[in-house]
Amino acid sequence: MAEGQPLDELRLALMQDVLPMGLAFVDRVRSEGPARVVESLSQGDDPLADLRKEGEPAARVLRERLDQISPGLGNPVMSVQVEVEEPAEPQSSSSLPDDPKELQEVLDRIETRLQRLDALITPGD
Repeated sequence: MAEGQPLDELRLALMQDVLPMGLAFVDRVRSEGPARVVESLSQGDDPLADLRKEGEPAARVLRERLDQISPGLGNPVMSVQVEVEEPAEPQSSSSLPDDPKELQEVLDRIETRLQRLDALITPGD
């Protein structure tokens, strides 16, 4: 998130961190009762991380349903900043290589850049 937008940052934190923990907490209270839930929170290494992990599937479903009502309501839209690095040796389009070996090198360079661009566009693949 861009700095200077504290309400958007707060909303994002609520949707990604607090919502899963809250849903898991409510589910535990329903199934185990309040006393057992408080007892289970005092045990373990990181009970909040456990709650977040346990509640994430339900939170994901809820965020998707909110997005169906209004896009961006459940999964807040985040602004991103994109920077493009210029190549060290810019080549003009009028000086295309005549040598097939040079042409293959240029094509390989283009392929590498396209793969990097694709990796930036679709992370997680």
